[in-house]
Amino acid sequence: MYIFFRAFLTAMLLTISTTQNASDHPAPALTDVQFTDQWPADGHLILGVFQEQSPTWPNTEGSTEIRLALSHALKANDFTGEWLKTQVITAPAASGLKQILLVGMGHPDDPRKPIDWQNLGGHAIQTAVNHFSAAAPMSFDVANVPSPEQVVAHLALGAKLGGYYFDRYYTDDSRLKHIEQLTVVTDDPQATHAYYAQQLNPVADAIILTRNMSNEPANVIYPESFVDQWRQHFKGLKNIKIRVYDEKDMQKQGMGALYGVGKGSARPPRMMVVEYMAGGQDEAPVVVVGKGITFDTGGISLKNPPNMWNMKFDMSGAASSMGTLYALAARGAKVNAVAIAALAENMPGPNAQRPGDVVHSLSGKTIQIRSTDAEGRLVLADGMYYADSTYDPALLVDLATLTGSVGRALGKDYAGLFTRHDDLVQPFINAGLDSGDEVWQLPLNDNHFKAIENQVADVMNSGPDAPGASAGAAFIGAFVRDTTPWVHLDIAGVAWGDKASPTHSSPGATAYGIRLLNEYIITHFENSSE
Repeated sequence: MYIFFRAFLTAMLLTISTTQNASDHPAPALTDVQFTDQWPADGHLILGVFQEQSPTWPNTEGSTEIRLALSHALKANDFTGEWLKTQVITAPAASGLKQILLVGMGHPDDPRKPIDWQNLGGHAIQTAVNHFSAAAPMSFDVANVPSPEQVVAHLALGAKLGGYYFDRYYTDDSRLKHIEQLTVVTDDPQATHAYYAQQLNPVADAIILTRNMSNEPANVIYPESFVDQWRQHFKGLKNIKIRVYDEKDMQKQGMGALYGVGKGSARPPRMMVVEYMAGGQDEAPVVVVGKGITFDTGGISLKNPPNMWNMKFDMSGAASSMGTLYALAARGAKVNAVAIAALAENMPGPNAQRPGDVVHSLSGKTIQIRSTDAEGRLVLADGMYYADSTYDPALLVDLATLTGSVGRALGKDYAGLFTRHDDLVQPFINAGLDSGDEVWQLPLNDNHFKAIENQVADVMNSGPDAPGASAGAAFIGAFVRDTTPWVHLDIAGVAWGDKASPTHSSPGATAYGIRLLNEYIITHFENSSE
């Protein structure tokens, strides 16, 4: 019976080729964040409260009465302002408001990083949406905190990310949660807006565009539509050049590893290369290569059906590679960078490659296919070799939802970091701690490279007697020169989630890697004194 079901499912996958136009369900516009020094006179309010301090309120008519009422409400509800604690209270009558969401800001002397303020802003807006069924203006009195304008801007960034909801396919308006506009009350709206618009909003927009891309179903996002949508996103940004390789280019160039994965699908593979060159003329670029399997059935090595639906997220690395470049270009970073998306749909079609086939990669190395479900490393083999040989990068990073084993090892807390270059490990760990996209180093040694050697071809893509995540990293590393500073990030456990965090609504794509790489590039390339 099970064999029959697998055969039936395969036949269905071969024959169903429904394509939906994304414009049938337009995505909501990117959330607009407004900064103002005018307090709201009606509706709801989010009000930040420090521990051991009284709530703030502007000096307006009735302000003394309002402050006294707020202080009484805090005592009556035993609300002390502890970090991330929340409480909804009835607003004082003199305020004209309906309800106020109190949000604890902790002790004012406690050290906070930007990511902490982002988490506070996201947590606040998510709590407001749950209580009020809508966003509310936010006010956090940080006048006595260092760099108050930057703190408020990071609160706004967190609120914009935390208030993201992928609800474009709901037909019942009562289920819609996306936020079209956020209002942040602050003493210096002009300076806050200037910092937010230049440094933070481009990153927020990049993350949201990337989440939208990854959350879309595979009948909307496939290699060609991925390229088309990112072309539109990059329009109007300076210093951008785009090149796309189609299936004919791949065959001509000898990209047999990438082409082999996509040739079983009615939707042909693509490789999208986006250059952003705004640094020094002779500076080697940072290159980010993303695994872009827009849907992964496993190919001939068919996956078990129950959780196959979430294989639409198997292109998350490619989406984040483009999102990273978008963030750099949109904020005008003085750096040279390249994003490469290696795109294919892995289907068990009549032209699909088989276990046991041998393919020729762009590098000239031959690969025996042991499992067609180990396809991500194949598309990356050609993408990484192209990146390394074309650009001689100052740093080469790949983002890939590569192995289930990394998720079992690290859960939803960390991406797995693999590298031959120990000097890169701690800087990436630090960038992860500062950005919220955390990493944990996993082993990569000579035994892992020996394990992928093959008796029929140069290497094999699956089946070695070695830990799965490390063997996958070794396979990718086999197509990168030893001298190239290279980091492999296995994001299979963190690319999407079904539980909410302060800056990620649930469920759906996280756009992991954009904040991490943005932080790393700021520190080690834009602000480097080397």
